[in-house]
Amino acid sequence: MTAPLSPVRIVDHPLVRHHLTELRNEETVPVAFRRHVRQLASLLAYEATQDLAERPVEINTPLTGMAGSVLSSTVGLVPILRAGLGMVEPVLDLLPDAQVWHLGLYRDEETARPVRYYSKLPPGQPVDVALILDPMLATGGSANAALATLKAWGVPQVKLLAIIAAQAGIDAVIAAHPETAVHVCAVDAELNDRKFIVPGLGDAGDRTFNTLG
Repeated sequence: MTAPLSPVRIVDHPLVRHHLTELRNEETVPVAFRRHVRQLASLLAYEATQDLAERPVEINTPLTGMAGSVLSSTVGLVPILRAGLGMVEPVLDLLPDAQVWHLGLYRDEETARPVRYYSKLPPGQPVDVALILDPMLATGGSANAALATLKAWGVPQVKLLAIIAAQAGIDAVIAAHPETAVHVCAVDAELNDRKFIVPGLGDAGDRTFNTLG
């Protein structure tokens, strides 16, 4: 009997390790930090979209006719504000026809629980596949809230793309949404007492938007 595939897919590649090291480095300035986020988001999206549905088409090249294929799934990109915004553009470069829907979630510093402050998903007509974009999967609270929101919208397939995850966050997502594929570049073992991933990279939103103060 074949064992079921793990819902966690770690993108193991020299380019990932290179960009991830630069991203973690505290000396990396915001403009470079954003560039490395874009590169890693592209690599994550490439891996996460390998099973998108296709349909055959007939086209003409400058030399002859041939059979090709195009995507047939409607895809939605769902960045979790605000850090997830840095992952949208590179994924849109790969999927220019994707819809983009925003979810605003922040972590209450006292309880470490997610608080939703923005959501504008349209009633009915959900996309076929949704990709949740968030650089960090720490406790799993924001990810689970986003997954629950998209399930309520009626999306049949949802995937989570995170650059760095804590094992605790992965465990929380799998426990609540075992059918969800989680694509990450690295899994770190610990959360500190402030629920930040260790070694992690600090606050992804502040480093992306240069608001460290």
